[in-house]
Amino acid sequence: MATSHGSKDDFPLEEMGDYKGQMSELPDGYTVNFESIPAGMGGPELFKGLPDDACQSPHWGYLFKGRFKATYTDGSEDIVSAGEAYYLRPGHVYEALEDVESLEFSPTNEWRQTMEQVSKNVEGMQ
Repeated sequence: MATSHGSKDDFPLEEMGDYKGQMSELPDGYTVNFESIPAGMGGPELFKGLPDDACQSPHWGYLFKGRFKATYTDGSEDIVSAGEAYYLRPGHVYEALEDVESLEFSPTNEWRQTMEQVSKNVEGMQ
């Protein structure tokens, strides 16, 4: 059920390997997600099978802890560090360079499509 507000503890915990997310759908087709991602998680193998083998969802967020890298299909990169707000455009591969804690907003449909494929890839790696 969509909510217009809530705290991290209000949202159910979802785990995928060492990934932890507490998320909820917002009105107008967006998902809010509090994420904990361990260092080293991510990389090209997680996104295999998506168009261009990259996440096709845009994300807006804030990084509370750690550092991550987004590598885009055009070859450019963004390194995001704790204390920074960020925008990741479609066509990126994510990699946690350090343990990460973030708050992220994404269009629900694109985010779900990405996570379905990522979940299959994680299962295949275990």
